[in-house]
Amino acid sequence: MMRGVHVANLDLNLLVSLDALLGQRSVTKAARQLGLSQPALSASLARLRRHFGDELLARVGNEYRLTPLAGQLQLQARLALESVHRVFTAQPTFDPAESTREFSLLLSDYGVTVLGDTLAALLDEVAPHARLRLAPHTPELVDRADQALLAVDLMLLPMGFLADLPHAELYADEWVVVLSADHPEVDDAVTVDQLRTLPWVSVYHGPNASTPAARVLRQRGIEPRVQVVTENFLTVPGLVAGSRRISLLQRRLVDLLPLDSGVRTLSCPLDVGGLVEAMWWHPVYERDPDHVFLRDLVVRAARQATTPVG
Repeated sequence: MMRGVHVANLDLNLLVSLDALLGQRSVTKAARQLGLSQPALSASLARLRRHFGDELLARVGNEYRLTPLAGQLQLQARLALESVHRVFTAQPTFDPAESTREFSLLLSDYGVTVLGDTLAALLDEVAPHARLRLAPHTPELVDRADQALLAVDLMLLPMGFLADLPHAELYADEWVVVLSADHPEVDDAVTVDQLRTLPWVSVYHGPNASTPAARVLRQRGIEPRVQVVTENFLTVPGLVAGSRRISLLQRRLVDLLPLDSGVRTLSCPLDVGGLVEAMWWHPVYERDPDHVFLRDLVVRAARQATTPVG
């Protein structure tokens, strides 16, 4: 049975302590991070243990490890703390020229490569004192997008992953086969049979993580023979060059690769569909002035860096 919790009686400083303790997995290191004494943080840990009825940090040999509950709380504590920070730093008006606000986006290295420099230049032009934080999204953050988007401004992600959240389409792209420039078995075209038999470099390969193109291949009855898994699109060319491996990458990303990257591209013999990159946000920020400013800026960056949708 879930016990009642009176939020008004909670000490928000415990959330700060919880985030530091779970991140550092050490009372000493967490105390140093927060500028507190070790006894003070030990007292906070004791209060947290009583509150949750769990050890949170369990000693194993000479180190502390997170208990299963602590593992569940780690991301939630980080997101909650960032949400609290956003609440108490909110301003009644927004002046880009004077703002020192930090704008945060979750996106892949593909998104950073296509839009990052353009977005940073636009922000510097109209809000020179503001800061841009570009952080990678993960399958876990995507699964909890409704929570994650309370703590960050935007998540850039292709259509098809999220639903029931406000969003705007930014630009279209297409998937191409990437292979070594001197691939020993592929000439001017890749065959369907080669999609099945050649080794693959896969991005975000797992039960709950894959690219839209990989999903379509599986729906077409092709299960790639994955030899290497990476969580960064930019590492794919180096993992393909000089090998028998193949992969699928976004056309816009490939077009930005150095000419001496050692890879070439071919059309996929199956129609795996295109992709539409979009930005997503939490509905609570729909009318927030600085959030509206950021969304408009991202749309402008997309228009400058790419061909926009529609």
